[in-house]
Amino acid sequence: MNISEAEKRADRGTEPRGRPRSYRGPFAAMTVLFFMWGFLTVWNDILIPRFKEVFHLSYFEAMLVQFAFFGAYAIGSAIYYAFSVIGGDPINRIGYKNGVIAGLLLAATGSALFLPAAAHVSYPLFLLALFVVGLGFTLLQIAANPYVTILGDERTASSRLNLSQAFNSVGTTLGPIVGGWLLLSVFVQRGGSGVESVKGPYLCFAAAFLLLAVFFWFADLPPFTTHAQLVGGASAWKHPHTLFGALAIFMYVGGEVSVGSTIINFLGTPPLGGISHAEASRFLAFYWGGLMIGRFMGAFALSELASRVKQVLIAVIPLVAFGVILGISGRANAAGYGIFLGALAVAFWIGQRSPQRMLALFSGVIVMLLALGMSTTGETAKWAILA
Repeated sequence: MNISEAEKRADRGTEPRGRPRSYRGPFAAMTVLFFMWGFLTVWNDILIPRFKEVFHLSYFEAMLVQFAFFGAYAIGSAIYYAFSVIGGDPINRIGYKNGVIAGLLLAATGSALFLPAAAHVSYPLFLLALFVVGLGFTLLQIAANPYVTILGDERTASSRLNLSQAFNSVGTTLGPIVGGWLLLSVFVQRGGSGVESVKGPYLCFAAAFLLLAVFFWFADLPPFTTHAQLVGGASAWKHPHTLFGALAIFMYVGGEVSVGSTIINFLGTPPLGGISHAEASRFLAFYWGGLMIGRFMGAFALSELASRVKQVLIAVIPLVAFGVILGISGRANAAGYGIFLGALAVAFWIGQRSPQRMLALFSGVIVMLLALGMSTTGETAKWAILA
């Protein structure tokens, strides 16, 4: 049913007259949240080779780590969608703020389950813990992504979401370096089971998510609830761009996770140099750092900034980010990655005026990089896959 403008303003927490409410504080809080779940998500890439070694798993069995984690995304989203079709969007009823808090509490519970899983040296318990964390992140994604888009002007919603997701990628860039250092070096005990190194870090994550939940509970964040009658149904699927968008996201996430999950083992093969897991985990910063660079560049390329400012940012961002990634990863022999970054900037310049053209262009680039990585060896294959 239609909602009056006054009702909309009341629901959104905005004022009908005077200076529009500033959402910089809430947007900053949500950006921190994006960083946190990006930081933890990529630890799965380190858990896979660790569990494979400790539990003597096949590649299929080791990849159940991602199946449990992202399977929770699929199951959680399907359940949420079913409720939405039957009775309308649940987040609209409880508010985006409460949805974020519920997601944080679930993520904290899943992180805490790593303690009994490590104590019993049980791979199924680890998978259960990852599934619960995944459910929490699913609810965070459902609540946080649209929440960011309504924290400001509708015209810049996509740019704002890209910027938050860019900080999510900052977390995914730093996560492998910190995670590899903690799980494969600092907390490893000689003569231990091999999984005891996860207890300390994941208990810290549980505490961090609990603290964030408390912060969001007391923070002055607009709830954005809708008090009007909520109509269920599946009308969104009547729009072709929704179907194609869902297909594109399915392919993108599948490719992103599959490649990232196997990089450590891939770099440990003889044709790629046979480097150790701890050493290979540092190279993950280039892979996830590439997503960080792309998202920052996408946020600016698709924004309403002046054309000259866009051109400068598109040229400068890869250079600055490349320097940062080199610094935090400690890798000095990354000239090949720098060449790929130059090609990235050119591709952005060609596609910046059209989101559709940019999507098609980079899909083609990814196919070529994967083909190059599979058909060559050594440094060429390594940097093609990381790019």
